Amino acid sequence: MKLQIASRLAIYAVLELVANPDRQMTVTEISNKFGISTHHLAKVMHTLGRAGLVRSVRGAGGGYQLSSNARRTTLLDIVELFEELGPPGADSNGPGHGSDEAAALDLVLREIDDSARATLGSITLETMRNIIQRTRTRATQ
Repeated sequence: MKLQIASRLAIYAVLELVANPDRQMTVTEISNKFGISTHHLAKVMHTLGRAGLVRSVRGAGGGYQLSSNARRTTLLDIVELFEELGPPGADSNGPGHGSDEAAALDLVLREIDDSARATLGSITLETMRNIIQRTRTRATQ
């Protein structure tokens, strides 16, 4: 599965906030860590804020903090803000529309979509942090 850049940036940013729960992180700090555009990340953070996943604090020492529960927030919660993961609709103008082959292909694509939704919905931010920590531990061994 390939995610749009905004989805990836949102996941990276939220995971950085999960890793630093006691401090507020600026867009610049997060963007510098991942080598990404501050302008693009600011838009992503705004979307995350509107969804209630992060909160922003203005002024000196301001930045963003996670406002959702890392044990309950899933990757699906984030990805759905930036991707359209709904069931694939039959392409009414596509080649083969109305054929048995098109119907069979739509069925397979729906199954793939359902699997992706189930997987993303089962992985919490806490789980991702644990995966990151295991990866770091393996890399240092």
